[in-house]
Amino acid sequence: MTHTILRLIRTLLLNAFALLGMSLVFMGLLVHVKPELLELGEQHLYAALHDRTVARHELDVAPEAHQRVTAVDLLDLPEEQAAVAFWLSRKYKVAPEPLGALVAEAYELGLKRNLDPTLILSVMAIESRFNPYAQSAVGAQGLMQVMTQVHEDKYAHFGGTRAAFDPVSNLQVGSLILKDCIDRFGSVRSGLVCYVGAAKLPNDGGYSTKVLAEHARLQQALGNTSKVLPSSFLQALKARRLQQAGEEAGSIEVAGDGAEQMASWTATADTEPGTKAPTTAALLPAHQQLAAQDHSSASAMSALTPLPMDFGQFDQPDQLVSMRAPWQISQLEASLSR
Repeated sequence: MTHTILRLIRTLLLNAFALLGMSLVFMGLLVHVKPELLELGEQHLYAALHDRTVARHELDVAPEAHQRVTAVDLLDLPEEQAAVAFWLSRKYKVAPEPLGALVAEAYELGLKRNLDPTLILSVMAIESRFNPYAQSAVGAQGLMQVMTQVHEDKYAHFGGTRAAFDPVSNLQVGSLILKDCIDRFGSVRSGLVCYVGAAKLPNDGGYSTKVLAEHARLQQALGNTSKVLPSSFLQALKARRLQQAGEEAGSIEVAGDGAEQMASWTATADTEPGTKAPTTAALLPAHQQLAAQDHSSASAMSALTPLPMDFGQFDQPDQLVSMRAPWQISQLEASLSR
C-alpha cells in the first residue's frame, strides 16, 4: 500500500514538473513571437510595486512637482552667475539652486533694462534676505518687497496680486520699479531712496547706504570667482567640459565622415548618371556640421546656393550636378578634402 502511494506521488510530481516545463516553454515562445507582451508585463509589475510603495508611505503622486520649483542646476550657469549664487547662498543661508534661478533672472532683466544685475540682487538681499514670502508691516511683499496694492496693475500681467509671492514675478515687477526710480531721479542712490518710499522724507533711514554697501561686497567677491566657487563645483564643471569636448570631437569626426561621403557621391554622380541621390537626412547633418567646423567649408557650401533643401526631389544625381558649373563642383571637392 505504501509503495503504491509513493508511486502515485512520484507520478504526480513528474506530471507537475512536465506541465511546468511545458508552460515555461510556451511562455518563452509567446514572448519570442510577441516581445511587447514582456514589456507590458514589466509595466504592470512596476506599476503595482510603485502603487504599493506610495500607499506604504502615504504619498500623493505628483511627478510634475519639480516643474513648480524655481531652481536650476548651477553647472548650467556662467561661472560669474554661479559664483554670485554661491556667495549669496553662504551669506544668507539659502540653497544655491533656487538662488541660481534668481541670479539668472536678475542678469537677464539687467540686460533688458540696462540695470546692474548685482544691484537688483543687492536690493533683494536687503529687502527680504531672499525670503519670497516676506511681508512688511505696511504691506510690502515678496523678494523685492513691492507694495502689492500700489502696483496691482503690474501684477495683473501675472494673473493677480498673489503673484507677488512668485519669486520670478516679484523680481520682474520690482526690477521695473527700481529702473523707473533711477531714471526719474537721475542716480542709483537717489533711485534707491525713491524705491524705499523715502523720496519726500528727510532721509531714507540708511537704506540706500546698506544696499550700496552690499553691492560693493558682492562686486568684490566677483573679483576672484575661483575663491567663491566650491572645489566640488569646479571639479564637476571641469568634468562636464571634458565630456562636452569629447562629444564635440565625436561630432567633428562624424561630420568628416559625412563630408567624405558627400564628396564621393558628387564624384560618382558625375561619372555614373544612374547613381541614386542620397536623402536629405544623409547630407544635411554633414553640411551643417562642416559649416560650424570650418569656415572654408561653409564658403564652399554657400557657393552651391540656391541649392534646394529637399534633395529627395531629384531622381537622378545628374539633375543636381548639372545645376552647377564644373568649377563650383571642383571648389566643393577641394574644400571638403582639406
